[in-house]
Amino acid sequence: MHDAGAAVGAAIGGARSRSIPGPAGRIEQRMRRAAGPRIVVALDYPSADAALAMAGRIDPARCRVKVGMELFTAAGPAVLEALHGLGFDVFLDLKLHDIPNTVAGACRAAAAHGVWMANVHAGGGRRMMEAARDAVDGGGGQRPLIVAVTVLTSMDRDDLAETGAGADLPERVRALARLAGDCGLDGVVCSAADLGHLRGTFDAFGPGFLRVTPGIRLAGDAGDQRRVATPGDAVRAGASHVVVGRPVTGAPDPLDALDAVERAVATGGG
Repeated sequence: MHDAGAAVGAAIGGARSRSIPGPAGRIEQRMRRAAGPRIVVALDYPSADAALAMAGRIDPARCRVKVGMELFTAAGPAVLEALHGLGFDVFLDLKLHDIPNTVAGACRAAAAHGVWMANVHAGGGRRMMEAARDAVDGGGGQRPLIVAVTVLTSMDRDDLAETGAGADLPERVRALARLAGDCGLDGVVCSAADLGHLRGTFDAFGPGFLRVTPGIRLAGDAGDQRRVATPGDAVRAGASHVVVGRPVTGAPDPLDALDAVERAVATGGG
């Protein structure tokens, strides 16, 4: 297998002198980068034009935005530059899961593009996650936050069992979250339901360990997710950031919908 991600990272990032922060420095950087809006609006669109049209209807002072696989595959890095030009912090949601050197290269490339946050699959293991961490540490400029996906919110207990995973769902999430924290990552991506199983897990990884919660829906709207929550459910469970898609992007007035989500996050309401 060719290390395509490593090659891209090297081509974009170039040679750099690296001053690798220790755990305390990493925590300080994490807390500084995580400050600001707690809402991340998912721009799940098939084209840059559609994504940028929606971005133009919301406010970068009140939310960040997420670029996932579909949009990034269709539009490439140019869409990141365009969103940055509109003032948005960007969560690059590619859920990287490959050999360590390839993931490291892709993380360097993400950092070179100035993304605010990127993610990897915790199931890729210790060496992969440590490679991702090392790739962005001391790279100069703004270090992106690196968070690890535990178990997809589209999966339930039966789905997990079918993959051959030995542990039940809560234990699998706990094990992957502990591993991500032990590897020095900045947080985890997990459902609001999983946060209740993880309260004691986060304490060991220093202040500001992030809990990014997707699958946010308004009451009665699950969509294609199986483990969903309202914004208030997620905040009460301990989410640091919530990822919201269709409740905002599918609303007649996305800014009004963002207002409602913002109020729920601020108060822990519905």
